[in-house]
Amino acid sequence: MNLHALRLFTKVAELNSVSKAAQALMISQPAVTIQMRNLEKELGLTLLESKGRGITLTPNGEYLFKQARRLFDLEMDIENKLGQLKNTGNEELQIASTHVPSHFLLPKWLAKYKQAYPTTHIHIKTANSQQVIEELLHYKVDMAFIVKEDGHHPDINYQFLMNLDYWFIVPYGHPLADQKVTLAELMLQPFVSREDGSSTKEYLNALCKVHKIPPPRVGLQLDGINESIHAIAAGYGTMLAPSIAASNFIQRQEVARVFIKDIDIQRPIYLCTRKNEQNTSSTFNTFINIINDSIS
Repeated sequence: MNLHALRLFTKVAELNSVSKAAQALMISQPAVTIQMRNLEKELGLTLLESKGRGITLTPNGEYLFKQARRLFDLEMDIENKLGQLKNTGNEELQIASTHVPSHFLLPKWLAKYKQAYPTTHIHIKTANSQQVIEELLHYKVDMAFIVKEDGHHPDINYQFLMNLDYWFIVPYGHPLADQKVTLAELMLQPFVSREDGSSTKEYLNALCKVHKIPPPRVGLQLDGINESIHAIAAGYGTMLAPSIAASNFIQRQEVARVFIKDIDIQRPIYLCTRKNEQNTSSTFNTFINIINDSIS
């Protein structure tokens, strides 16, 4: 495959326009058009279709665009790692994680690693599960940690690490504090909800669907676990929270649990890596070994 033509195709697909791609790349529009035709001829597939004054991708074009972006993201990742080796002699470790592993598990694993390898640079990006997987797929990070039951991506390896208990919590002194109620009764309360893309929000909606009750009424939406629990402690609403995050608030009598009849919730934490990729980095593999030793 002609990689130069593929790179041009990627820019055309990003901008939905041959002329805008030509302008961005500072080459002539006819030259881009010829490259697109040659690429389609080489592959034996139609990739682009006219749409008004622009273009749109065919299903084959959508697939190629997705894979091409990953290819060029890998190219950039290689260049970055070579730069790190040239400048410092060490690879940096790039990690993406959802909020729970990032705040409550990774710090102790990273502290143990840094005690043994103090010169290694480690960067962590915290985001929701959807964003974390995108970071991994596009070679922005070397590994990822998520809490998610299903909807696993076919290009990702999911290594199970542990289960975490999840509790429903309300402000301390709330009428439902320490009470056992049905899920339907609890859903009548205003909820503090996470942002779209959060696996906790998806899980709660799925739980309601399974039990054939309306989803929770969202009274407040916040982007992080700690922010959400602090809102509950301040006196508003209810939420589904990981026990590892809520337990200290309960001990300080700032929030209280609500027990749901016939429902106990445990959610899995996974270490995610790209499938069909053999990572030989000593930095990567040593950190994986520290995690496995910590939970064994």
